[in-house]
Amino acid sequence: MKDDIERVEYASMLYDFYGSLLSEAQSEVMALYHEDNLSLSEIAEELGQTRQAVHYTLRKAEKALESYEEKLGLINSYRENQKLAALAAEILERSGASKKEATDLKKIINRLAE
Repeated sequence: MKDDIERVEYASMLYDFYGSLLSEAQSEVMALYHEDNLSLSEIAEELGQTRQAVHYTLRKAEKALESYEEKLGLINSYRENQKLAALAAEILERSGASKKEATDLKKIINRLAE
C-alpha cells in the first residue's frame, strides 16, 4: 500500500513540475485523477470516454512526465535542495547566531530551497 501511495505522490509531483508540457487531454486527466482524486470510472463518465481510454491517457501522461524528469532532473534537484536546506538549518541552530540572524538566514535558506 505504501508503494501505491508513494507512486501517486510522485506522479502528483511530476505533474506539478512538468504538467504544462502535457497535451490538454493528458493534463485534464492528470488533474482530475491527482488533484480532484476522481477514480478512472468517474473521469471516464465526466469526459464521456471509456475507463480504458482514461487509463491509457493517464499512463501515457505519467510516462511522459517520467521522461521529462529523467532528462531534466528538476524533482531530483528539488529534493536534494530540500535536504541541504534542512542540513543548513540544523547547522545554523548549533552555530550560536543571534535570534534575528538565525531567523533571517532561515528565511533565505527556505527561499533557496523552494
